[in-house]
Amino acid sequence: MSGSDDQDALAIAEVLLVEKGRSFHWARHLLGRKHAARATRLYGFCRYLDDLADEAVSRESALAKLAAARRDIAEGSSADPVIRDGLALMEECGIEKTLVLELITGATSDLDDVSVADEAEMLRYCYRVAGTVGLMMCHVLDVDDPAAFPHAIDLGIAMQLTNICRDVGDDAVMGRRYLPATFVGDIQPGELIAPAPCQRGVIQEGILHLLALAENYYRSGEAGLAYLPLKARTGILVAARIYRAIGEDLRSRGGDCWSRRAVVSPFAKALISTRALAVLPIKKSFWSASQSHQGILHSCLAGLPRVALS
Repeated sequence: MSGSDDQDALAIAEVLLVEKGRSFHWARHLLGRKHAARATRLYGFCRYLDDLADEAVSRESALAKLAAARRDIAEGSSADPVIRDGLALMEECGIEKTLVLELITGATSDLDDVSVADEAEMLRYCYRVAGTVGLMMCHVLDVDDPAAFPHAIDLGIAMQLTNICRDVGDDAVMGRRYLPATFVGDIQPGELIAPAPCQRGVIQEGILHLLALAENYYRSGEAGLAYLPLKARTGILVAARIYRAIGEDLRSRGGDCWSRRAVVSPFAKALISTRALAVLPIKKSFWSASQSHQGILHSCLAGLPRVALS
């Protein structure tokens, strides 16, 4: 790509980040100039692939666009400027094609009505649409130690679990229920939009259960911070803590995701950032890389790229 094309792709990604990735837009300024630009481009690329499923005029159109994207990634060339920049970023940072193809598989699965059966199915979905992004972010941040990869997967999964809890109603409108039936029973997606009183309590308990599960993945994700370049650690930590705060907002309301959208105010973001900058760097985990990973967190992920069960 030319320098002009590269700047155009970055500008497009900046707009997407402001509109749809406010938590990361806040935190990415702490990454350092090179890594912030790369991370912004990665966000724009991954978001674009996701939006091919979410914003298409029809299922058939989305399937065709995702199939074309898959073909372009596999072949390493594209006429689409966003995918072309994604390919350039992949080459620049050594991002494996298999990770992007798994992301496309996850986005494609959203095109049918979704009623997740159990925790294992949900976690494999979370790996595909977010754990892969954590792995790609490792490459963007010049992290090549394989010991870092399980923690990157876990942070991505944790954030996606938070998204699932926050967006229960919005996803239901699109015919999707990511809350596992083993948590909430065989409730149909449409029943999640404005649930009957007898169902609401069960759904809220399911959301609280999922938020508790997410905490295990957040802890593992943060345990890998020391693998990151020093300037990137605080930025990734702030992004993670802001997402955790979304869950804390939901938890404070007993899992009520309908009365209002769970958000983190600018003041709360500033407070989280200040704490991360002032307090957390004195902790040992900020400086010393974790020597182990809880393999049980990946027991459902066997066979997926970069997943090594211990």
